[in-house]
Amino acid sequence: MKLLLAIYFFILAIIQMGLFFGVYHYYRTQNSFRPSLYWMSSLLISMIALFVFGAGVLTVEDIARPQFNFTVANALFIIAGLLQTLFCRSLNESISKLLKVSFLIGMILFLIIFEILRAQSTFEIRTVFMASIASLLYFWQIYELQRKRKSTPSIQLQYLQWATGLEIFFALGRIAILIMTAFTIRQVEQIPQLLILFTIAQIVINTLSYIAIGNYWSERIAISSVKSEIENFEIKALLQERESLINSLLKANKTVATGALSASIAHELNQPLGASSLNIQYLQKKLADGELSPAIQKEVLDSLLADNQRAANIIRTLRSVFADEKIDATKVNLGDLIDDVLRIASPEIKSKQIHIEITITPNLIAHTNRSEIQQVLLNLLNNAIQALNSSSQAHKKIVIEGRHTDKGIEISIADNGDGIPTKTQAHLFELLAESQKKGMGLGLWLCKHIVMRHGGSIWFESLSTGGAMFLFQLPIDHALTAR
Repeated sequence: MKLLLAIYFFILAIIQMGLFFGVYHYYRTQNSFRPSLYWMSSLLISMIALFVFGAGVLTVEDIARPQFNFTVANALFIIAGLLQTLFCRSLNESISKLLKVSFLIGMILFLIIFEILRAQSTFEIRTVFMASIASLLYFWQIYELQRKRKSTPSIQLQYLQWATGLEIFFALGRIAILIMTAFTIRQVEQIPQLLILFTIAQIVINTLSYIAIGNYWSERIAISSVKSEIENFEIKALLQERESLINSLLKANKTVATGALSASIAHELNQPLGASSLNIQYLQKKLADGELSPAIQKEVLDSLLADNQRAANIIRTLRSVFADEKIDATKVNLGDLIDDVLRIASPEIKSKQIHIEITITPNLIAHTNRSEIQQVLLNLLNNAIQALNSSSQAHKKIVIEGRHTDKGIEISIADNGDGIPTKTQAHLFELLAESQKKGMGLGLWLCKHIVMRHGGSIWFESLSTGGAMFLFQLPIDHALTAR
């Protein structure tokens, strides 16, 4: 009888051991969704309890006064039940530190009480005590499972709930059988067959509950895998969309850059080409009138050559700017550079009867690219000329100033025209921004681009006396004061 009963416990222990090691092996291969440590710990401790209890059955002589290993085995059964209860609780909320401490204190009290019962009470009292505690834990588990199923329906949790209900049935059945037993049980052979059947059935159902939990874990893994596949598909689609967007932006950027370069070249070449056209017309007129002297011929040809070189220089400079090549900087006297720009614009200035005032600090030397800064100065000067051309101002004036500041070199070009409308001021330096002054949208954008390439800044200020003033500044790193 004892051997047969022990074999039952060993078989169930081996079944639980196989389940545990199978789950543990799979546990190590999972990263996204791992089983609860409460459940795995409960299964491990239940397996050990079955082995200890089976070994105790083989060696027990007086079942009314069993050895201490029965206290150990029953304590392990209760610990396994507590951990399974914590697993059910963890499905709904995290386990608080207070609850963990309470369970630990409860286990210590159980050990003390059961050891007293082992030494002083009967087999019947100990069995009723164990079955009662187990039933309370089962009721708690069913409550937590019901809570979880309301929020997240699961067929495996439903199976677990049914299995736990059967465990309650067999636990309470064991109590009923003992109450109906008319004699004191002292030998294993005296245990009623129905009580053994209910005890083994309760452990079998408990093993099935562990399997149901394992199936629930597999169910969650399957759901997690499906979600991962969906998320991976969505992420892949988003990455493809991002690549498509990046390619579109790169194409758009190239298109914008190409358009801006083309527009800039056309804008900047207007003046040298216009000057060349006037010189050619002048040359044709002199030829037609027969008044072409060697001196006039040399003067016109020199002007045409200078305009041609300036046009070529503009194209080379703009190509360097848009290609974002490294700035080819040299020491440049900004006073001399302003004089060169004024000579280029002098026909326009004279024809429109504009007075020029210049105040330049001596030895205003900057470490910069001469051609690029010349484009900035020429654009700002042309804008001032155009502003005065459309102005009703009787005495037209442009004031050019250059000075050293704490941050480097500052150049300003101001006119006494009609100024710039307030609604336009915020967009002055934007590419192809609309403006009442024809041509300013591209020229000012190009000025800003060049100045920023040099690490400087450019801005606009309205004058209280009327008109507009544009200023740009080159930083100290690019400014050198001549010794």
